[in-house]
Amino acid sequence: MNPYDRPLLDAAGRGDTAAVGAALAAGAAVDARDAQLRTALLLAALADHVEVAGLLLAAWADPDAADARADSPWLVTGVTGVTGSVRMMRLLLTAGPDLTQPNRFGGISPIPAAERGHTAYVRAVLAETAIDVDHVNRLGWTALLEAVVLGDGGPRHEEVVALLLAAGADAELADLDGVTAHEHAVRRGFTGMARLLREAGRGAGR
Repeated sequence: MNPYDRPLLDAAGRGDTAAVGAALAAGAAVDARDAQLRTALLLAALADHVEVAGLLLAAWADPDAADARADSPWLVTGVTGVTGSVRMMRLLLTAGPDLTQPNRFGGISPIPAAERGHTAYVRAVLAETAIDVDHVNRLGWTALLEAVVLGDGGPRHEEVVALLLAAGADAELADLDGVTAHEHAVRRGFTGMARLLREAGRGAGR
């Protein structure tokens, strides 16, 4: 690591745009990594420092550079903060991220966002990208299944289910045990979700 890399990483993590610019101008490597293999762009994305991220992308930072946990700047946009970060997502889209790059669970960004009930993020990523709404992670779950299995059944997760279904999610895809999202919703007493999923199944002619 050259002597300017550490200041770059520290500045990115705290959202200090001026210090990031100074470190880059002094010769810091834009994709330098810390002990956890996190780049400055990943640190900025994790903390939702959009202005810093824009500066780093202008210096050709890699939106797909993954750390030791297989998190990348693009992947963490679905989990940043309490809602996911639509602003960071839109910024990183300008850098052409790999929408198929998986996290350590084999999932892509809408899956953890659906789990957390990040409705604004789910709505935006489905509307503004061609991301695979039915991507299955290593646990055998799609975003739709995660919204039901790991969600709380409340309004946010119910809206996520509606958004996923409107985007064409397959309500009949089952988990590794052969249980569908509708069956999970019924078992958990999520009546609103169960209704949405039942109607989606009927609409598909099943």
